[in-house]
Amino acid sequence: MTGHKRTDRVGDQIRMEIADILMRRLKDPRVGFVTVTAVDVTADLRQAWVYVTVLQQGPQEAETLAVLARAEGFIRSELGRRLKLRYVPALTFLKDTSLDRVKRVMTLLDQVRPQPAEPKDDSREA
Repeated sequence: MTGHKRTDRVGDQIRMEIADILMRRLKDPRVGFVTVTAVDVTADLRQAWVYVTVLQQGPQEAETLAVLARAEGFIRSELGRRLKLRYVPALTFLKDTSLDRVKRVMTLLDQVRPQPAEPKDDSREA
């Protein structure tokens, strides 16, 4: 169980450092407003999946993810300077779809939720 706690701690540290790198060090204008929402790390700390949300939707979102994938080497080298790890994990940037799933579930719940009945207005009948 202690291994999972370590991977969680390392994932959180990587998340914070990548967010800082994207904000302060990555100067590519094609990278708009990006939020690093989560990082999953393998038990051997060799691979990390970085989940991001991008403010722009559509083609700009895909371009931002492609730019992040191309900048993986630069981001890894920055992580290597900041983290005290034997190996800096390989990074894979993925779109975080959790907000989309939450919106979809909320929409489905709204559709199946019974609508409140309209109160009868007895004052008209009198």
